[in-house]
Formats: sequence, structure tokens, C-alpha cells
Amino acid sequence: MGDGGRKRARRAELAAFLRAQRARLRPSEVGLPDGGATGRRRTPGLRREEVAELSGVSVTWYTWLEQGRNISTSAQVIDALGRALSLDEDQHRHLRDLAGLAAPERGAPAGDARLRLQRLVDAAAPNIASVYDVHFDYLAWNKPYERIRHDPGRYPHERRNLLWMMFADAESRARLVRWEPAARAVLSQFRAVAGRHPGDPRFADITEALSEESAEFREWWTEYPVRSFRPATIGIDHPELGRLDLELFQFHPVERPDLLMVVQVPASHADLQRITSLLAATRDPSAGLGGPG
Repeated sequence: MGDGGRKRARRAELAAFLRAQRARLRPSEVGLPDGGATGRRRTPGLRREEVAELSGVSVTWYTWLEQGRNISTSAQVIDALGRALSLDEDQHRHLRDLAGLAAPERGAPAGDARLRLQRLVDAAAPNIASVYDVHFDYLAWNKPYERIRHDPGRYPHERRNLLWMMFADAESRARLVRWEPAARAVLSQFRAVAGRHPGDPRFADITEALSEESAEFREWWTEYPVRSFRPATIGIDHPELGRLDLELFQFHPVERPDLLMVVQVPASHADLQRITSLLAATRDPSAGLGGPG
């Protein structure tokens, strides 16, 4: 199927989804009367004109949308349709996806969700594991991350950020055998994500602070580097263990695809043994509970 065929198929799926969501709603559920003088409705669910009125669009435009016609849609209008049809979070995301739009923004994970992420990274030990939000702010990390890379808990919350660790933490920079390519790779991924969130104040704050703190960040940022993640192995010069090689993996949790989990796996059995020995030698009653308090 060519590009045109895929677009037609997506428009047809969008039309079918809208019709199904319109049919499932009773007028009373959206503050409308159930029927006319007889109290009966010939159309199950909402009428097209009612959805159009609730969402603030013309009946003609909405009818064309349900007919799968090739018409333009904006995020504002699609979101208004989502509200008019009382869509839940999953349905809203699906609507945006069918309309060819980015997923709606999500807030920071709540307390229970953070604990779930913490259990996840703890279970990854002795591999080094951490989870970041869309701004690359740390949400969770495990004890191996603290001991092998660095401890984000040393920083105030506004500085618990992967970019800050890469560019402004002198100890972390010194541990990376090849700091520049690693830092450029992280910056390129950050720049790509920031470009998809224009006007987001958190991205602006991070960029402004690091431009003042790091000459490299300030110079490379103006080059507008954009690159997605590439599998890589990084070298760490650890003050106690010497040279370690770590293979990088990235994952997005299905329930929160806006979050990013990074796992750094010892590249050899010898690396794994040395990390395991370090963790065992320093284990205390709070071991395995690294991460945001």
C-alpha cells in the first residue's frame, strides 16, 4: 500500500472511530435532552450536529470528517472533539494518533507510579538503570547507578537532569572515557525532543541554565544537532574499579511512552563481577532503595 493508500485507510479508521464514539453516548451524558416531544430519537447516540455544536465546529466539516474525506485537522479541534465525545485518556490518544497528531501531554507520574518505576530500576540491578521524563529529568535510579555513574540525589530537584549531569557535573564528565561523543549524542536526542515541544518552559529553563554553565553546550546547541538513539558501548573510568565498559539500551514503558528507561549493561563478565563485588562490599540496610526521596 502506497502513502496515499495508507492515508485513506487512516482517514477511514478515524471516521469509524468517531461514529462509534458518537453512537455510544446518550445525550443526557453530555447535557442534552434525550429526544423531542415524543422523547424518542431515530439516531442512536448523539447526532452529528450535536457533536459539531459541542465541539465548536461546523456540521459540514464534522460530516466530512466522519465520511473520511481529505480535510485538514488541528490539535485544538481534535481535542475539542475528544472533550465533546467524553473520551478517556486512551481514547483521546487514539483519536490524536488517527488524526496524525502527537499524543497529548501527560503530567508527572504520581506517587504510586514513581514507586512502580523505582521497583523497576531496582529489579534491574546489578545493571545500571534510570528513568527520565520527557525533559530528561530523573524520575528514578538504582544503587548501581549511584555507585558507577553518579548520584542525582546530590542535586536540587531543578538540577536532577541528564543534560546537567553530562555537561555540568565535573566528576561525571571525568569518568567518561570518551566524554564528547557521549555528550553530543545526549544533546542531539534532547534537541530532537525539545523541538517537538515548542514553548515548553522546562526545556527553555534547562537550555538557558546550561548555556551559562557549559561552553560546549552553548556552542553545540546553536548547531542544532538532531539524532535518535544509536546502540553504543561507553567506557567508564571508575575511581575504585578502573575501566568498565557498559552497553546502552533504551526503552519506553508501554503505559507511559513519554518516559525513557536507560539500562547500562556490563559489557563483559569481568565488568559484571567487579560491579557486583563493589555493590556487595558497600551494601547496607538501605541498599537497593536509590532514587528520588
